[in-house]
Amino acid sequence: MLSQAGQALGMTFRFLDPATEISAEGLGEHIQADYDDSDARRRFVDGLDVITWEFENVSLDSVRWMAGRCPVHPPADSLRIAGDRLHEKTFFVDHDVPVPPFRAVNTLADLEAAVEEVGLPMVVKTRRFGYDGKGQVVVRGREDLAKAWEGLGGVPLLAESLVPFDREISIVAARSRNGECIFYPPVENHHRGGILRLSVAPRGEISEAVAELARKHARRILEAMDYVGVLAIEFFQVDETLQANEMAPRVHNSGHWTIDGCDASQFENHLRAVAGMELRPPDVRGHCAMVNLIGDTEKAEALPPREGRFLHLYNKAPRPGRKVGHINLVAATARELEQLLDDTSRGLDSSSLNGIISRLKIRPGSSQS
Repeated sequence: MLSQAGQALGMTFRFLDPATEISAEGLGEHIQADYDDSDARRRFVDGLDVITWEFENVSLDSVRWMAGRCPVHPPADSLRIAGDRLHEKTFFVDHDVPVPPFRAVNTLADLEAAVEEVGLPMVVKTRRFGYDGKGQVVVRGREDLAKAWEGLGGVPLLAESLVPFDREISIVAARSRNGECIFYPPVENHHRGGILRLSVAPRGEISEAVAELARKHARRILEAMDYVGVLAIEFFQVDETLQANEMAPRVHNSGHWTIDGCDASQFENHLRAVAGMELRPPDVRGHCAMVNLIGDTEKAEALPPREGRFLHLYNKAPRPGRKVGHINLVAATARELEQLLDDTSRGLDSSSLNGIISRLKIRPGSSQS
């Protein structure tokens, strides 16, 4: 999706990816090698104008090596911070962004002590390499502590309080080389099994005060890292307050709706930022939603054409729990978006999506436009 957006800007691409087959096949040169392969990374940087990434689990050492030979955006330090949940939480606290109570865990004894500090229930997460619900478990009783420690492999962990939130939101922001910042509307996100299933934006139930608070926190984090590119921060909303869950120093799944829902997508503005170009305003085209396709795309591909519905496939092999595409929905009103969501959910025969949509129904007295 980055390379597709970049083609309209006259850019060409080279990809370093250990996979033998990649989603961007045919959209640029593919160097198939491990991120730490010294010969491959020398071939990769040769002749490039700028380097970026779209996945946190790349090699920090390689990114730092490349940064000494070619401009790299976002900064390598953002990868270091976001790649370790303890570093990330500490960074938020150091820059006055509220987070749930947390504690570092290196032993089973630490995990037992965490109960006294963060309370029960709590979420226990691996500090590194966790995404889409992997590498984490909810602990509700002391009798579950040993099982959680063993189940997560006895690696360094982070224990944090389970937040009884009103909703999960994210904000996608972009910062240019000269410090200009733009912000997409806050997105309401819905997960099942730790995997994002649905994002809705703009969401009327997110007040302007909460939206401004999200922008304020995001700007503070962007400036603290001297960040260039797109950054997403996920928050728990509790009443009119926000607690940061995590950040992603890259284009983000909850921003995929911007491809069809905004005049300038997150992918375009990320490329503009890292290439030193002027950012474009993220003007929204209506009421939007993004439905992730998990596991396979067969039913999605069978959906009949409908105005305001856009199918995006990732050219990835079907696999349970894998994001293999998404559907963007764009409508003039919130009511029309509801109808699009209902129709799409029926076509996908998705019970989990139906359950989410039933809670999104417009309530009496809420905005209909």
